[in-house]
Amino acid sequence: MNYLKYTQYVYLIFGAFFIYDGFTKLNDPTGTPWLSFMVAGLAIFMFFFRRKFAKKAEERNKKS
Repeated sequence: MNYLKYTQYVYLIFGAFFIYDGFTKLNDPTGTPWLSFMVAGLAIFMFFFRRKFAKKAEERNKKS
């Protein structure tokens, strides 16, 4: 269960990738950059959500 501490950082990697993808699609007239930016925003939100949930679980385990 120790790997769950590190899986939250995968969301940051996906967020960075989709931000990069969005900026590259801004110059392409047929691209849809806003979808990439929305997915990046969701990935960054999930990072903070998972981090908060992991801290709560860790505090709960320390009390037991």
